Amino acid sequence: MDATTDTRRMVNDLSAYVSDLEAELEWFAKVLDARLKNYFDQKQPNAFQFPSLPPPALSDELQAHGSSYAQFVNSLSLSAEERLLLILTLIPYIRPQLLDVLWSNNSATTRGFTEFGGINGASHGGFLPTVETALFILTGDNLKQRLTLMQLLHNESCLIRQGIIQTSTVQNNEPWPSGQLQISREFVDQLVYGSPYKPEFGTEFPAKRVETALTWDDLILPPSTLEQLEEIRQWVIHGDTLLSDWGMQDKLSPGFISLFHGPPGTGKTMSACLLGKHCNCDVYKVDLSAIVSKYIGETEKNLAKIFDAAENQNWILFFDEADALFGKRTKVDDSHDRYANQEISFLLQRIEDFRGVVILASNFKSNIDDSFIRRFQSVVQFAMPKAAERQKIWINAFSSKAIPEPELNFAKTAAKYEVSGGTIMNVVRFASLRAVSRGNRIILRDDIEEGLRREQLKEGRNL
Repeated sequence: MDATTDTRRMVNDLSAYVSDLEAELEWFAKVLDARLKNYFDQKQPNAFQFPSLPPPALSDELQAHGSSYAQFVNSLSLSAEERLLLILTLIPYIRPQLLDVLWSNNSATTRGFTEFGGINGASHGGFLPTVETALFILTGDNLKQRLTLMQLLHNESCLIRQGIIQTSTVQNNEPWPSGQLQISREFVDQLVYGSPYKPEFGTEFPAKRVETALTWDDLILPPSTLEQLEEIRQWVIHGDTLLSDWGMQDKLSPGFISLFHGPPGTGKTMSACLLGKHCNCDVYKVDLSAIVSKYIGETEKNLAKIFDAAENQNWILFFDEADALFGKRTKVDDSHDRYANQEISFLLQRIEDFRGVVILASNFKSNIDDSFIRRFQSVVQFAMPKAAERQKIWINAFSSKAIPEPELNFAKTAAKYEVSGGTIMNVVRFASLRAVSRGNRIILRDDIEEGLRREQLKEGRNL
């Protein structure tokens, strides 16, 4: 596909997206207007019944390539009530003035109408809808409809179950419909900005997205390791078919848990990145040693933030330094040990409930408690590369612009030095930088030797 065709497709998708949102907003405005007019009609106060104004047809129903909004709505088979809830939570982002009419003052109380709900934001100048707002627009003063909708909002709607729409917590036992009606940040990115949710590393999300420019062909590993990686790849691609179409959801865990173990630099992180790249999944790396807290309960909170964000995403979660939580433990001596065990139980439960791939990485399999290993679907060993594998890594690691000097024999270098792929890449960086600094492209054997010496010294060893 050329750039012109690609741009045209993006413009068409944006046009369909804007058209769908405009139709949805116009429909909402009509429903709100009808509700307000009927609500204040003293002669027929309950004449308007939702959904007498049905939601509009979206582009996905009319053409082969509809907007991302239409595809989202139709994939969940949303009811008219759920459609209105969804657009209500999006309005503060895309057309906040549409809700200004709900700021009206009640002349009898000289303040806003209680039944309209809504709250003031700290920075947002408009009307922020609450559950009460949705109840009013959809049911007016009809108590039976209100109770039915409250049940839908409490636990029945897929928008609630899947965390797409949430309600803020109320204080001091106040009625829960007073809570703000919010759309999850991940779906704001998807439905408002038209881009997948990619959270940034920080206190609210202690995980970092990792990528690689390499390809699957660059992965130089023993055949047995590659076969186990292929099993994970097959699960990412076909797991849903097995669970849903084959009806195995009651017999199998919803996700896939694997332990990657082996010395540093043997390809554990790179393999996780390539699995994600090959399966079109984002990979988020979590350093367990960094988020395990000495303060009771903090580790559990940190881990919950990651799993809550990943719940509805097609992500691979890569937990580095898994020994920090899954290492062998002695007997419980004090309350801190008990809380540590609770945190492990919490993490295991979230991992087992996660509908995706979780990879735990450790330098040594022996560091991981056997009782945990039995609950994993696979255990993949990343051994130090053998001479033939090291030779391939040496040859493939350099730029095509680099020129090895005649005295440099990668077969002999690979046979002589038993180092990891990560170490080789550090030496390649060092030798290549030396060549660039000299103003040429020649890779010297002496630079390779010096780079290896430096790497060995880093590890406290001599050549």
